[in-house]
Amino acid sequence: MKKSIIILFLGIFCVLSCKSPSKEEQEKPNVIIIYTDDVGYGDIGAYGAKLIKTPNIDKLAEEGIRFTDGHCAASTCSPSRYSLLTGDMGFRKDIGIQGINGKLAIDTKKFTLPKLFKKAGYSTAVVGKWHLGLGDGNVDWNKEISPGPLDIGFDYNFLVPATNDRSPFVYVENRKVYNHNAQDPITVTKRGKRIPDSVPGTKYPEAKLNPEAITLYNGDDQHSGSVINGVGRIGYMKGGKEAMWDDYNMPKVILEKATKFVEKNKEKPFFLFLTSCDIHAPRMPHPRFQGTTTLGMRGDNVVQLDWFVGEVMTMLKKQNIDENTMVIFTSDNGPVIIDGYQDGSIEGGHKPAGIYSGGKYGIEEGGTRVPFIVHWPSQIDTKVSDALVSQVDFMASFGEFLNIDIPKNEAADSRAYWKTFIGKEDKGTDMILEQDNRGYNLALRLGDMKYTKMKGGSYEMYDLKLDPEEKNNIINKYSEKAEELDTLLAKYIEFPLNHK
Repeated sequence: MKKSIIILFLGIFCVLSCKSPSKEEQEKPNVIIIYTDDVGYGDIGAYGAKLIKTPNIDKLAEEGIRFTDGHCAASTCSPSRYSLLTGDMGFRKDIGIQGINGKLAIDTKKFTLPKLFKKAGYSTAVVGKWHLGLGDGNVDWNKEISPGPLDIGFDYNFLVPATNDRSPFVYVENRKVYNHNAQDPITVTKRGKRIPDSVPGTKYPEAKLNPEAITLYNGDDQHSGSVINGVGRIGYMKGGKEAMWDDYNMPKVILEKATKFVEKNKEKPFFLFLTSCDIHAPRMPHPRFQGTTTLGMRGDNVVQLDWFVGEVMTMLKKQNIDENTMVIFTSDNGPVIIDGYQDGSIEGGHKPAGIYSGGKYGIEEGGTRVPFIVHWPSQIDTKVSDALVSQVDFMASFGEFLNIDIPKNEAADSRAYWKTFIGKEDKGTDMILEQDNRGYNLALRLGDMKYTKMKGGSYEMYDLKLDPEEKNNIINKYSEKAEELDTLLAKYIEFPLNHK
């Protein structure tokens, strides 16, 4: 009798103590930010594209919230990524496009978005393009690579270290080059610094010396280093043949790694920063997507991106977690047609920034106003929102939702607009800052009014409601308003947006 009671007690104890998600954990949504590269406001069907079909992304918009005034923080990728993950504008730390072997741009002591999610009990991962630097600025790609994403709050990373047009041309998983072979050591050098023949490792053709190796399309002088998969790139690399990525299969590999993370962590909430290389140059969509538009490689690459998004959503449904997974689809900066390569991309009547001027690298509205969709079936009703929102506000907004206090002096430009992001309120922020690379040019949006400080010391002001293309500079016509905005911009250049 006593033995039976003991067995029964042990059985009950086992059931109670077995690891299973708590009610609180089950109610927290999984969060996936699909962060695309160089995708413009007008590249997506839901935002007006006619010559590119994007049914999967359009479905996200139809079932969720489509923001018409949603912004990344900068018109180039590294500062936008920095701002999203830290809640600080990149210009405050002089964050620009990260070069080859650039050191980790985010201080490991900083409070970050993945650290916030970890405090809330989430598993965290970044899979895809990184471009925020690795190591201390002198990376040996044959050894452990540190610091990196694991040191700023991510539990797992699988990275394209920089961009798909610059060395190294390998993936990094956690702290090591994926598929690294010590018998074929990797050496990486910056633009213009050739690797001597005496250095061991597989040798790759150089664009200028071996033009016959370029089998797809020509690049500019910057993209005249090592030739990989028939295309010249920025910088040089020797070795790492087994580790080298295949451009055509890159979306598939990224998807596979993301899927494995989701499968492993679906029993408790997870945060996945899923950073596609599409549609950054060199644009090399898989042959199955080539010719699907009349806009050359760029248009076809958008179609491939749409397929990628569809596969992510299908995967979530197969895992039976689609209803309680928040998917945010957005871009790191506005569009660019030709970006280093004569790849046959043309506008052909297509307006990649929609009705807005400018794009990548610029301070015009098309540089930071990007597709911005929030999809969460169990909680969000379909709507179109004209609220002014920015990716820099993700940190404070998720902190508000998850009841996580942000340490003092951290995420200084991030403000909480959780109810706006999920469509419970129509009003967004009154004001955002916009920047180009490093913030050489800066702009302040106050409602529909935009005030811009140019690098040379000139100023411009536009009423975007009446003049969305920023053609009519009204700074002299409305001097009092210009003075008001000038004072505000000067204040927030010196102090963060949360300064009291």
